[in-house]
Amino acid sequence: MFKLLMFCHIAFILCLCAKLCFAGDSDNLQDICPTGTSPKQTIFINGFPCKNPTNITASDFKSSLLNHKGDTDNFLQSSTNIVTASEYPGLNTLGLSVARIDLDIDGLVMPHSHPRASEIFFVSKGIVVAGFIDTNNQLFQGILREGDVFVIPRGLLHYYLNGGFEPATIIAVLNSQSPGVVSIADAMFTPNDLEAMERIKRSVISKSLLDLDHAENANLSQI
Repeated sequence: MFKLLMFCHIAFILCLCAKLCFAGDSDNLQDICPTGTSPKQTIFINGFPCKNPTNITASDFKSSLLNHKGDTDNFLQSSTNIVTASEYPGLNTLGLSVARIDLDIDGLVMPHSHPRASEIFFVSKGIVVAGFIDTNNQLFQGILREGDVFVIPRGLLHYYLNGGFEPATIIAVLNSQSPGVVSIADAMFTPNDLEAMERIKRSVISKSLLDLDHAENANLSQI
């Protein structure tokens, strides 16, 4: 009896460890589960309830929210539009979000992270300098041209800036239906603190526009 209890206890611990090791969005339990909408939310769950199966149509799996360029008439000359299951019903339970990033000439997306998702993006137009910083303070950066793909590991600080002489567009996919965004600049400064924001912007651009033959895989302390 004691050995049986010990076996059950060890098996429970192993299952719990496996669950923690592979933590992420839960697997879907059915083929499709578009987000169900209701005028008033009466239950609160980790995700969204499914739409009534009899009301599911092909339109639930199509979105035109990323068709048009975002508004880049701002201080950073950039626009980021992340579409999740709350706006795109067909994404519900699939562990995916999609985003469009528009960068005007000299446009920049400030350093930020997604605590619940890795990100892979495709440059559909222009030239983009992109990079991320790992937990050893190591910078990985490269110049991306139309058709290039770059991946950002989950939770790591990353940024993009326009490295060309025409507007650039990025399409990104994140492996969570709720990736979250942690912005260093927004956390530390108010939107009206333009002087501090300008210092950060100049710092990111100056580091990114170094000779990339030397800057790739460089340590931040070296630049």
